Amino acid sequence: MNPRDTRVVVTGAAGGIGRALAARAAAEGARVVVSDIDADRLRTTAADLGAHAVVADLATADGVTALVEESTAHLGGIDMWIGNAGIQGGLGLDTPDATWHLAHEINVMAHVRAARLLVPRWLERGGDHRGRFVVTASAAGLLTMLGSAPYSVTKHGAVAFAEWLAATYGHHGIDVHVLAPQGVETDIYHAAGPAQGLLRADGLLQPEDVADALFDAVEEGRMLVLPHPRVADYYRARAGNPDAWVRGMQRLQRRLDDATAELSASDTGTPAPSTSGADVPKTAVRGGATPATPAPDTPVREIANGATAPTGPRPHPEEQR
Repeated sequence: MNPRDTRVVVTGAAGGIGRALAARAAAEGARVVVSDIDADRLRTTAADLGAHAVVADLATADGVTALVEESTAHLGGIDMWIGNAGIQGGLGLDTPDATWHLAHEINVMAHVRAARLLVPRWLERGGDHRGRFVVTASAAGLLTMLGSAPYSVTKHGAVAFAEWLAATYGHHGIDVHVLAPQGVETDIYHAAGPAQGLLRADGLLQPEDVADALFDAVEEGRMLVLPHPRVADYYRARAGNPDAWVRGMQRLQRRLDDATAELSASDTGTPAPSTSGADVPKTAVRGGATPATPAPDTPVREIANGATAPTGPRPHPEEQR
């Protein structure tokens, strides 16, 4: 990839990882369109980077289409699509259908809809490298995220779609990358309170570190991009012995439950009940921080006091990862 000849679109780019990805592309000489639903922050980012801003709601087919068409008109075409927008909402089995639907629309279908529009155009170009499609997933998409069923399920879906896209179109010159970070220092990390311990279990990266990891992978031709190298060990362990992996996660879940119950008891002055099966510490994630998916042996002490972070879905802002 010659960045100076590349026309790049980055979604979820108002801040966090998305902004860092756009900044890296611009610094390499690419022409960049940035998109987000947060209009004010997006315009600030665009002005800072010398990029073109397109406010778009990627929870709808019309929003994705509008972004692709406006970006194409502005740039004269799209060479690299970085689908970074995402959302976390909902907790467990009690998560309402509407929250599941929204997570699926943004975390999975936004990628499908973008590829549906872009890939046929890329195939018409000819050549060995016709287009580049990047999916920002999460370590949760390779492993799981305790306490966040919709996020875990939809990020697995995003990874699966990217893998299918690479397998189906790679020999036609379509390059695909899956970006799967863990803890990253963004606004959501600082808002996570006691849950910060989980997010930084394997090291807390800066958004710029994640951008560097992606562009390194582009140069090296790697599909799977793991800014936290230890995630590769977890991924291998999960694949090598799924039963042992699940048992380990069950132990961690129980320890998280107990830590939460102990904190609740200390706040109320009442004895802590047994908490097996209770909800785990939860963080409603908007934006750049990728929820942690710690190893089964992560010490409970790393979860600061075991307290829960604010819960519940937010009203549909897309992640600035």
